Amino acid sequence: MSEAEATSPIRSRSLYALLRAGFDVLMLFVAVLLVGFVLFIASVDREAADPPKADGIAVLTGDTARIDEAMNLLAGGKAERLLISGVYKKTTKKELEALGTRNSQYLSCCVDLDHEAKNTIDNATETSAWAAKHGYQKVIIVTSNYHMPRALAELGRTMPAVELYPYPVIDKKVHLDDWWLYPGTTKLLLSEYLKYLPAMLRLAATRVVSKIVYGEWRSRPEEIDEP
Repeated sequence: MSEAEATSPIRSRSLYALLRAGFDVLMLFVAVLLVGFVLFIASVDREAADPPKADGIAVLTGDTARIDEAMNLLAGGKAERLLISGVYKKTTKKELEALGTRNSQYLSCCVDLDHEAKNTIDNATETSAWAAKHGYQKVIIVTSNYHMPRALAELGRTMPAVELYPYPVIDKKVHLDDWWLYPGTTKLLLSEYLKYLPAMLRLAATRVVSKIVYGEWRSRPEEIDEP
């Protein structure tokens, strides 16, 4: 038997072992993702708790229910001003009032519209600038319950010195308890989870960069370079 013939079985076994190890790692990765997905769903709020009084309220647009809930909080004296972040560029306060927005009498005096944000990352950037402009240290965050974890991750990255009070809006069309029985809910939650993971990575990376560069988690987000 030649040397090449003798080493051929060894190479085959080595290749098989390498492929098997790669498959095992892949299966472990998938298992961790699945466990994380289940834990993510379990962490989503099923009901909204009454938030403490804050300096301001920020609602991340997505549907009218979010704005209505935020306006109710404003009318209830939970804060002095409200930011509606992610409003369509051509939408005005009068148009919001015409849509039947609750407590619309506050639109003229106590509501600011952000027309720049196009996604959750932009929401966080614009909300941070708004809070800094008014000197707010406590802000109530209003968005859908399934969107809240990602929103808090992005907001925590851009405004680390501000205390955030989540006020999740419960969407009854999203069946959290029996999510696996509803393809639409499963797809929505999986999409949100896959967006939540990089949001958490961005938050962690920003904290590491801040720690390395400044020696601390800086209180002024505008002084922190994006990772």
